[in-house]
Amino acid sequence: MLKATLRSFLAHKGRLLLSALAVVLSVAFVAGSLIFSDTVNRTFDRLFASSSADVTVQPREDLEAAVPTGAVATVPAGLARQLGGVQGVASAHPDVEVENVTVVDDRNESVGPTTGAPTLAVDWHVTERSVVELTSGRTPRGDGEAVLDADTADAKGVEIGDALTVQAQPGSFRVEVVGIATFTTTNPGAALVFLDPDVAATRLLGAADRATSVSVEAAPGVPDAELKRRITAELGAGAYEIRTADELAETASEELGAFLDVIKYAMLGFAGIAVLVGVFLIVNTFSMLIAQRTRELGLLRALGADRRQVRRSVLTEAVLLGLAGSTAGLAAGVGLAFGLIRLMSAFGMNLRTTEMVVGWATPVSAYVVGVGVTFVAAYLPARRAAAVSPMAALADAEVAGVGRPLRARAVAGGVVGALGAAALLGCVLSADTATAASLLGLGVVLTLVATVVAGPLLVRPVIRVLGAAFPALFGAVGRMSRRNALRNPRRTGATAAALMVGLALVGGLSVAGASMSRSFDEQIDKTLGADFVIQNANFMPFPPEVTDRVRDTEGVGLVVRQRFAPVAVRLPDGERIETTAAGYDDGVDDVARVTYAEGGTQAALADGGIAMDAGFAAEHGVRRGDRVPVEFPGGRTAAFTVAALTDMEGGEGFGMRGGLFFGMAAVEEYVPGGQDSALYVNAAAGSSPDELRDRLEATLDPYPQVRARDQADYKELVHEQIAVLLYLVYALLGLAIVIAVLGVVNTLALSVVERTREIGLLRAIGLGRRQLRRMIRLESVVIAVFGAVLGLALGLVWGVCVQQVLALEGMTAFAVPWGTVVAVVVGSAVVGVAAALLPALRASRMNVLEAIAHE
Repeated sequence: MLKATLRSFLAHKGRLLLSALAVVLSVAFVAGSLIFSDTVNRTFDRLFASSSADVTVQPREDLEAAVPTGAVATVPAGLARQLGGVQGVASAHPDVEVENVTVVDDRNESVGPTTGAPTLAVDWHVTERSVVELTSGRTPRGDGEAVLDADTADAKGVEIGDALTVQAQPGSFRVEVVGIATFTTTNPGAALVFLDPDVAATRLLGAADRATSVSVEAAPGVPDAELKRRITAELGAGAYEIRTADELAETASEELGAFLDVIKYAMLGFAGIAVLVGVFLIVNTFSMLIAQRTRELGLLRALGADRRQVRRSVLTEAVLLGLAGSTAGLAAGVGLAFGLIRLMSAFGMNLRTTEMVVGWATPVSAYVVGVGVTFVAAYLPARRAAAVSPMAALADAEVAGVGRPLRARAVAGGVVGALGAAALLGCVLSADTATAASLLGLGVVLTLVATVVAGPLLVRPVIRVLGAAFPALFGAVGRMSRRNALRNPRRTGATAAALMVGLALVGGLSVAGASMSRSFDEQIDKTLGADFVIQNANFMPFPPEVTDRVRDTEGVGLVVRQRFAPVAVRLPDGERIETTAAGYDDGVDDVARVTYAEGGTQAALADGGIAMDAGFAAEHGVRRGDRVPVEFPGGRTAAFTVAALTDMEGGEGFGMRGGLFFGMAAVEEYVPGGQDSALYVNAAAGSSPDELRDRLEATLDPYPQVRARDQADYKELVHEQIAVLLYLVYALLGLAIVIAVLGVVNTLALSVVERTREIGLLRAIGLGRRQLRRMIRLESVVIAVFGAVLGLALGLVWGVCVQQVLALEGMTAFAVPWGTVVAVVVGSAVVGVAAALLPALRASRMNVLEAIAHE
């Protein structure tokens, strides 16, 4: 049996190749994601551990801002002198490092990265731990001089002697590049500008006696943990954040991990789609191979092979396929990780491919996924093979399973589908977002399983409709192509299921994306009353001088600032909620349309007042007039009176959770040094918006990070943000289509082999080569469109339910992207034509006499 199994595997290796490709793709994404994330983690762990001081003293940050405030937390620079006297301290240095800066050249173009990495302005203090070394020019001396990192200089064409403008919170200032510093370790993608230590604090923090942290080096023989204990005793527990080098590296790695998780989970999503679609492909391939080998298996049974041996033979073939696919996939995963590392270098994160990490978990995961998928997918066909009777060796057996009833599938699919429909109905009726989301996930899984199980039941009614025009358009060829698709509903259903999965996903999320876009459009129309909104391109805050320049622009009338503040609110029900509140200038009613359940804007922005979302207030037992204690960064606290309750369709008003907002004076008092996140601008009387746009663009020309947008521009910005989320979905769809095409090609190729005698007879009675190719292409098209129709129908149902979940968060509009739906159906037909090219060509080249004599 082992010899027979190996011979069978080698005999069908060409037919199994397409199935192996599905295994290769899934394993490649799993292995590639693990290798890439392990490499980046190892590289940055080494970077953080080697560049961090023995102990670092930083400001204590009790509250995390969901939205950047622009305020820079600081410590007294004199802390370094105090710590220098602690026993066991070799040296202590006040550091200045500010992230919220923009650096522009003489053409008013930013020299910072465009990939989302920060631009850092840092004081020049080089030690043996520093990540850079001066490679040309000299160090900065006094005001007006700077050193730039070499990667940024090369990317932006900056040379020694060039002038740059640094835009920081205290104000903009000009510097001359006097030196170039090269990274000695991995460049994380940031742009670095170094200033003279004596002027850095004044220029970047606005005060010479402030620092962003203090780096402390231990004397020889003093462990980091012991030094931390002594510093804590000197400064007091809780006054500052005190971390050893290992602790600081761990914290930095955790923050980096959040970024890496996006890439890692995206790649694992690709792997999951490849696995899911690959299962259908492998099941179909083995089912068809076993059906074609019915007489062969019957002969083995007649010669004495028992059921267990036959089943084991098929599963052994599957394991061999899995091993081959996993090995190739692991190699492809190394190549994929290599490509990702090189891609990150193109974005400024200069990782070294020579330091690629392949941990033991990577090959283990690769083979578990590859072999496991093929084994599971081949189990049902193997059981079917074991059921072949010895009498099959004497019969001219038809394809196994063609005539078997689908009652079991109908019952199983109906039960699972009913449970899935109940879950989706519960999602639609639920009033709680978390519950609705959980029911949505359960309903999606169950309805997907039900559609896959019951898919063959839908083959005959749906394909009869889809192929109804074939006889009229293509005559007998069209009629035969439709009948070929109807011949084996199980096979057609399994082939179409591979395409259905991807299209259901893209259909559901396209509806969700279109609904979100329309909801935001309606919300902007209802709430935004300003002629222009001035914002940073990536929603980061900008320096106060931008606000001053905008106010001084000719034709500008009302300007309302928006700033954010991280807060924690103590509510009457005893709960402490950390969120982000917004601050506004007077005049909000002239630039926005806020609806209130109680109170109004004037009371909300008055001294000591605060506005809150009415739904949030009711949930926590807050009424208008109640006093609520609010905590701010740095331990500052104050009690505010709930002076207004908003009733916005967005659910949370202007702020984040709770819809909290108050007057700008409160933000300036309790979050000093903050920066504006947006300006709402109206044209002055006698000045048209078109004229004002040109003037604002001229005003903002020196600030490339800031743009003036009207309502249409603002909508476009929101659409772009949503589109970015959908690009991943479309990429997943592309992968699913690639594997689905492999499935259709595999099915048609095996079907051509299976129908060799039939094709020979058709050719003998006059069917031309061109007609034969057309018949196979039409069969492929109708199968692909069938999968598209099922997928889109399922996706639209999911999209309706997703929109209901979004409606609980205030996004109540519903939209179906009909253009996408039509494009997907047309694209599926094109996919069907492409998938049939090789099988149709092979069929048309058959020798007629040899085909008729085929066994």
